[in-house]
Amino acid sequence: MKVEMFYTPGCSECVAAQTKLRGAAKEAVSDLEWHEVNVLDDLDRAVELGVMTLPSIVVDGELVFTSMPTVTQLRNALVERNKGSR
Repeated sequence: MKVEMFYTPGCSECVAAQTKLRGAAKEAVSDLEWHEVNVLDDLDRAVELGVMTLPSIVVDGELVFTSMPTVTQLRNALVERNKGSR
């Protein structure tokens, strides 16, 4: 499963949550690819995926969160998606 967190470097909320969210995602899914994507470096990809607000989280190419999820929300979403891919 590939998770991409789109953020901007000046977003203090993003920086504060990245470590917690990455840890929760790795606990929820064993085959996780976690990528932190600076939207300024990859604007075309962000637009292609429909990212309009930051932070946003994309899972396997699908925009899942358009605002910062809680650790529990992210974990639950990943567990549910993982069940469907088995």
